[in-house]
Amino acid sequence: MADFSDFSDLSSFAHQYIDGQWLPGSGSWDVVDFNPYNGDKLASITAATVDEVDQAYRAAERARHAWAAAGPYARGLVLERSLRVVEDREREITELIVAELGGTRLKAAFEIALAKDMLREAAQIAMRVEGRILPSPVAGKENRVYRLPVGVVGVISPFNFPLFLALKSVAPALALGNGVVLKPHQNTPITGGTLIARIFEEAGLPHGLLNVLVTDIAEIGDAFIEHPVPRVITFTGSDKVGRHVASVAARHFKRTVLELGGNSALIVMADADLDYAVDVAVFSRFADQGQISMAANRVLVDRAVEAEFTEAFTARVAALRVGDPADPATQIGPLIDQASADTITAQIDQAVAGGAVALLRGTAEGTLVSPSVLTGLAPDAPILRRELFGPVVLIVPFDGEDEAVRIANDTPFGLSGAVHTADVDRGIRIAQRIETGMIHVNDSTINDEPLVAFGGEKQSGLGRLNGDSAIEAFTTTKWISIQHGRSKFPL
Repeated sequence: MADFSDFSDLSSFAHQYIDGQWLPGSGSWDVVDFNPYNGDKLASITAATVDEVDQAYRAAERARHAWAAAGPYARGLVLERSLRVVEDREREITELIVAELGGTRLKAAFEIALAKDMLREAAQIAMRVEGRILPSPVAGKENRVYRLPVGVVGVISPFNFPLFLALKSVAPALALGNGVVLKPHQNTPITGGTLIARIFEEAGLPHGLLNVLVTDIAEIGDAFIEHPVPRVITFTGSDKVGRHVASVAARHFKRTVLELGGNSALIVMADADLDYAVDVAVFSRFADQGQISMAANRVLVDRAVEAEFTEAFTARVAALRVGDPADPATQIGPLIDQASADTITAQIDQAVAGGAVALLRGTAEGTLVSPSVLTGLAPDAPILRRELFGPVVLIVPFDGEDEAVRIANDTPFGLSGAVHTADVDRGIRIAQRIETGMIHVNDSTINDEPLVAFGGEKQSGLGRLNGDSAIEAFTTTKWISIQHGRSKFPL
């Protein structure tokens, strides 16, 4: 059993969790979990194989029937207990986020708060499932439409907010009567995987309903998606991988919910509260080192206030403290791995070589990359259309509302966004023209609330999660008709 008592030794979490048992994987190689700040080895987990994928899905399939029949109140009690486990273990979970993700303590508090909100909502969501009785043109016929669990859900979670973004699917799927198999990202197998198994184990979730597999496509190929048991696959990650997940799932007639990349624009109109807009823009871009799909890659500023905003914003960014995430004063910690640090550094170098002006040019030391602020970009600069998963921001001036909308929409992504203006009605009008699934007036691009539909347009994903959208995602409808009296037939 995984032990919460000592997070300095994570070996008890370094297992597969299948049918209520903590088991070693049987693969031929290990997933090695490193601290991204200092490179320390945290744990080593032998990868799960295709056989273990099958065991996990079969366990979920066996367990889900009794769980669905237990009813929403019984399921809700388990979710309530899981919330209490997180509340009781918040200190230990914070230390894990700092060590495994390189997350700052501010980031850890933010993620844990989101996770608690999601568990709180999941405890209630099962009680909101409703069926319908619909009229019929046939005399004496009664039409009942029931909403039922889909059965088993496969969840593939990311590294950036692994606890919260895994729970965003796992918690409502369980609450609604399904079994779940979770595959966390290789960089965060504990925070995004086995920790969640331990939380629900301590909360008294019946065995088999939640299974966690630590593995990789190199070991199991597409078996996690192709397996015949799961009816819904949720994935959070890059648009490239999401396209593959959707393609494989579609071939097997499975539904998908995909939360993919973003390239959000934060628009600052000439009448905006500039001091406030600066604060919001700093958070919207540099929270979690910019490793958030909703982050404001691009800050669009009306040319009338460009100089004033840019000076204040660059000064604020330059003052951000970069360093050890365990230090409570640190605001920018490491990126998740060296490859990520190399990628963002190369993107900045390419942009500057192409003519961008670096108002602030960050430096890289291992996985620590300090912030960069770029402006003067050519309209066709490739960096303007990419998702940037690191501490760099692009400042783009505009003239007037129409140009701001055109620039904001000039991207293949459409996840989030923000508009800052003293005229709320104008802000709403602009927001309605931006091609995103979510956009916020006088607030951050980074917003996620448990009752509000979350998801993107264009290449930012398919489907929605949270609130009633989670009910749509993790349940299905069944029509049962009853003929009262004798019906007449043409033959």
